[in-house]
Amino acid sequence: MECRHYKKPLWVFLGLVSMVSALFYSCQREQAAFNQALENGRLANEGFRRCVRYTQDWLNHADPESGIIPRNLNNDRDIWNASDAAADNYPFMVLTASIADEALFQGRMRDMLESEAQLTSRLGHLPDTYSFSTNAYTQSDIDTADIIFGASEYIKDGLLPLTEWLGSSPWSNRLLDILDDIWYYAPVSTRDGAIPSTDPEINGEMLQTLSRIYWMTDDEKYLRWAIRLGDYYLLGDHHPTRDFTQLRLRDHGCEIVSGLCELYATLHDVRPGKQEEYREPLHAMLDRVLEVGRNEYGLFYDVVDPRTGEVVNEGIADTWGYTYNGYYTVYLIDSTEAYRQAVLDALESLHEHYVHYDWESGSADGDADAIESALNLYNREPLPSVAGWIDNEIQYLWSKQDSAHRPETAQWRGSGIIEGWHGDGNFARTTIMYSLWKTQGLTIRPWQQDVIIGAVYDGNNLNISATAEKPWNGQVRFDVQRHRRQMHLPLDWPRINQFPEWFTVEQEVNYECRNLNTDSESVFSGQELQEGLSVELQPGEVLRLQVRTL
Repeated sequence: MECRHYKKPLWVFLGLVSMVSALFYSCQREQAAFNQALENGRLANEGFRRCVRYTQDWLNHADPESGIIPRNLNNDRDIWNASDAAADNYPFMVLTASIADEALFQGRMRDMLESEAQLTSRLGHLPDTYSFSTNAYTQSDIDTADIIFGASEYIKDGLLPLTEWLGSSPWSNRLLDILDDIWYYAPVSTRDGAIPSTDPEINGEMLQTLSRIYWMTDDEKYLRWAIRLGDYYLLGDHHPTRDFTQLRLRDHGCEIVSGLCELYATLHDVRPGKQEEYREPLHAMLDRVLEVGRNEYGLFYDVVDPRTGEVVNEGIADTWGYTYNGYYTVYLIDSTEAYRQAVLDALESLHEHYVHYDWESGSADGDADAIESALNLYNREPLPSVAGWIDNEIQYLWSKQDSAHRPETAQWRGSGIIEGWHGDGNFARTTIMYSLWKTQGLTIRPWQQDVIIGAVYDGNNLNISATAEKPWNGQVRFDVQRHRRQMHLPLDWPRINQFPEWFTVEQEVNYECRNLNTDSESVFSGQELQEGLSVELQPGEVLRLQVRTL
């Protein structure tokens, strides 16, 4: 009896100890999440500030009369062109301004677009290379093939990412005007109708663009044009691995692989019979590239002969993820595990074999493309080693803005300009992708350079930390499923130059927001969070918020 008398209190005591221990460790995990969120905020803030510096210093070199930027600063300072200045540089000034400078975004960025469209449109809405000194086109004759190439680059690399981020805007209007005229002036006859080119790069860019714009507009002509290209490559005698003597697996060639995969994903929902026609030739292409196009670590060679298996150029593509986007897309549609495993093999090799790798003769552009490759796929397959690799490589990329890492860039030391050519825009593109990862898609209005905000999502709660050196009063805006809201895509398949979605809110769903500083709770709709959560920061204060879905 005496033993039984003491047994119950002992178990009660042990239960209390267990509860207190669990509470203690829960508090520790919560505090660690907020500490990491604050560190993420510092990284995101550094990234945004770097992009602001890049934008401001590049704008200092804009042509004073037209307002548009030159192709490069080391050479070609007298010209604007579509494939470089418009495609790779200007759009990411627009993107930076949309996040960090509303006045610049609504003013000078729009003015530059209007000036470019007015001065450079030559073949309908299609732009041609323009000289500042002569106020005229650089070539007296119209070169339709060259103009279509520049227009295609401008759409896919520049206007399409802006459209995915901004939704309907003057930039999406410019995209549609150019896209329609590319097909109006398409010069290559095929059995199914005219196409823009025989160049796999241009046609791959068209496939990527048309597959997304079809969903955005619900206009059948875009799907019709995309199928025309799909038939040309998959059902005719231009199959990328059965008929090409050389297949480029880096940019300026690899676009055809992922472009065909994006069309395949679109057909899954709207033309299943056509998708089934494409299944065998598409899988044959993907299987052959895996067989002959990869090195021992799962990354792609620059160029191969897909028929013989010969490696024509043993360089490793910095744009490896652009091609793996296509593989992962087909995995999402067909559940082909080998395609997912190929992506995982490549991701898992990064931290061991590709730290500070020289992707592109020392240029920051190669680092940017490789980091984007990893970020976009990490969004789907969050391997811890990949997160560490991305954090390490972004510091390496950023260091190239701070130092004259190449002889020809010495003159830009101390400025926001990275290398003085159009590839600088890709530095900003990838940096913004990285910063949005660290904020989980949160942005602030108005942007203030000393405001630090970062977030960590633990599967249940979005843990947010925010602080500022000076008083700040504004809105914290939450991201939405842009692939559905703005592009109307049926599936968020991985896409080149997209800005991955992290923590997103849905308009009609309610969310609980807990302020740990005041121990108070409020409920907001997704629509309210998208429009902005009102926040006030006092100097030195660290605000901690937890947001969860109800």
